Amino acid sequence: MHESDQQQVRCAATEYFALVEAGALAPDERVELLDGLIVSMSPQQPLHAATVWWIRGRLAALVGDHAIVRSQLPLLAAAASVPEPDVAVVPFRSDGYQSGHPDRCLLVVEAADSSVGQDRLTKSRIYAAAEIPDYWLVNLRDQRVEWFRAPDARAYRYRESGIATADEGLPPTPLDLRLCAEDLFPPR
Repeated sequence: MHESDQQQVRCAATEYFALVEAGALAPDERVELLDGLIVSMSPQQPLHAATVWWIRGRLAALVGDHAIVRSQLPLLAAAASVPEPDVAVVPFRSDGYQSGHPDRCLLVVEAADSSVGQDRLTKSRIYAAAEIPDYWLVNLRDQRVEWFRAPDARAYRYRESGIATADEGLPPTPLDLRLCAEDLFPPR
């Protein structure tokens, strides 16, 4: 999909998935639905890909069977928003969400270098409106983790936010995950 096309397309999640079913969007096309707009995702640089892999593995080891850790898969955040977070910790379901994408999430983590602005502004609003309790933005440019918690769904924002660097701890999540900022960056 070309950039000029993405500005013209507004749709709901049901229409978005119908476009995939009809072949108008290829299943492997790197797009997501954000506030009714089909938005192209940037190609992944090696550091981004390695960071996503690292975070997914760390979180999967910590949550065990208490939740499911998904990576770059659809999340039904709203009627017109289907982001594909880099890492999402969702409630455990024995079917692994075979019958439908999750619409609840315990923690979202986005790793960002070129998309810091969009992840900080647009995605934080979407995740707050979806009442996702915790959102971590792993800022690869500045080597820090920006955290957001206590969503205010009506205002489309988080009531609490902060920045953690190096060995500074992140606020505990609903699963009581206790991590420092440096735990989310792969060793170099």
